[in-house]
Amino acid sequence: MKRYLTVLFAILISAGLLAMGANASRKDRFARKLHTFNSIVKELNANYVDTLDADAIMDKTIDALLYQIDPYTEYYPADNQDEILSISQGKYAGIGSYIVKRGGRVLISEPQWNSPARNVGLRPGDAILVVNGDTVTPKTDIGDVSKKLRGQAGTEVKVEICRPYVEDSMLTFNIVRADIKVNPLPYYGVDINGIGYLRLTTFNESSSRHVREALLEMLADPKLRGLVIDLRGNGGGLLESAVQIASNFVPKGTEIVRTRGRDEREERVYKTVGQPLDTKIPLAILIDSGTASASEILAGSLQDLDRAVIIGERSYGKGLVQTTRPLPYDGLLKITTGRYYIPSGRLIQALDYSHRNPDGSPARTPDSLTHEFTTRAGRVVRDGGGITPDLTVKLPETNRLLYNIVSDYWAFDFANRYVAEHPEALPSDSFEITDSIFEAFKASIDPSRFKYDKQCETGLQYLREAAKAEGYMTDSVAAQFDILGAMLRHDLAHDLDINRDAIIDILDSEISQRYYSDAERVRRSLPGDSVLKEATAVILDRDRYSGLLKRN
Repeated sequence: MKRYLTVLFAILISAGLLAMGANASRKDRFARKLHTFNSIVKELNANYVDTLDADAIMDKTIDALLYQIDPYTEYYPADNQDEILSISQGKYAGIGSYIVKRGGRVLISEPQWNSPARNVGLRPGDAILVVNGDTVTPKTDIGDVSKKLRGQAGTEVKVEICRPYVEDSMLTFNIVRADIKVNPLPYYGVDINGIGYLRLTTFNESSSRHVREALLEMLADPKLRGLVIDLRGNGGGLLESAVQIASNFVPKGTEIVRTRGRDEREERVYKTVGQPLDTKIPLAILIDSGTASASEILAGSLQDLDRAVIIGERSYGKGLVQTTRPLPYDGLLKITTGRYYIPSGRLIQALDYSHRNPDGSPARTPDSLTHEFTTRAGRVVRDGGGITPDLTVKLPETNRLLYNIVSDYWAFDFANRYVAEHPEALPSDSFEITDSIFEAFKASIDPSRFKYDKQCETGLQYLREAAKAEGYMTDSVAAQFDILGAMLRHDLAHDLDINRDAIIDILDSEISQRYYSDAERVRRSLPGDSVLKEATAVILDRDRYSGLLKRN
């Protein structure tokens, strides 16, 4: 026995020395590469024939380095930290408008409600010509324009624009910048069925406070019969915020998530610390492919704890944790430091950035290689790629025509024209996309410029080529192809009519964004929301609700 223990001890010592040696070898290789890189930079700086732009070269080098790791590890220099601060703190200073670059012009795309930009009269579609005396040219980087528009609250920025569809198109605005607060909860309320609804768009420092205040108000409503939290399109934010929101629905001390870094000793467990508001009321959470990160922690933990029914489509699958580290010269590095695991023990990360496909894209875990876990009640759930809903609601599939209506700005431009011609908004409950508005939109599309994939024609052409290649293209076959081609020839007006309902939704969203507040726009969208209708039906049917939360 003593000999056995001696051999075992020797093996352990050898393994430890090998591990230390491997680690030392890795560090040594890294140090050599870093030394070589520094030497190359010094030689280029000292001896290259032309003067080098050090800032541009090093910024691109840093971006290339971090791109090889994962899309979430990012460097923020001192003069470009507004984005990360707005995500975490829920505010930034500026004029309060999204901008977009299109055809060499920088356009106002969406002035936020009650922001300096909207209050002075900036509209979607306004082309920015000059900012504080600096001309915006086709070569101007949109990031540079954004930096000029942002600034300390209380300071003024002069913006000259060109407005489409109006006579006096050249306008100048003196805008006083302000602290722009990102409202994480644009709408909540209780409907006539007694269903409380919350639309949560991000997880920042104020999200848990907003949610708790809304819940207290709705729980005081005697007709309340259940709650729906809408996380569709919510890309996440602060992990702690998700834990705090979950604490409203489960007992104090409940584990919501744990994170693990490279070193197993770095594991951290997050439990609820506050008293819940209600642990019994029926709860449904809506998710889709845009639900990610902290949103998946909230939805996934409440699924694992059998506290909520998850409804919609499979979520994105981001199970990586980022923290910020200070860098020299006031820079920040947002770096992936761990993975998070929800109460069943599963990791929901979909893409493995440490293993790449031959084309360089990250590998995705196939469903056949995922693992089974169980919820507290014994229901089977799986890891390896987002949160799978307890009840999947399939939405109508989009197509290239609808995609191009949005991506090529046909709906955007039409909405700008419509608002220019109808500057006074109707009450939000009265406005609707009428037949005349739809027909006006159809008339606004130039068939010669509207490009979209015509799948029938593309498929028929493929069959023609296959028939030729395989020797089946006789005169009679060619004639039949011609007949079929004539029957399947696309007509734009017909295709627009076929997609009428979906196009009406697009137009309603675009025009409403120009007239109404965020809360009004959300409220307007709810009556036609098929996923919310399914969630309402589940909550009102207590047997069905309970059945979805029982062991499979």
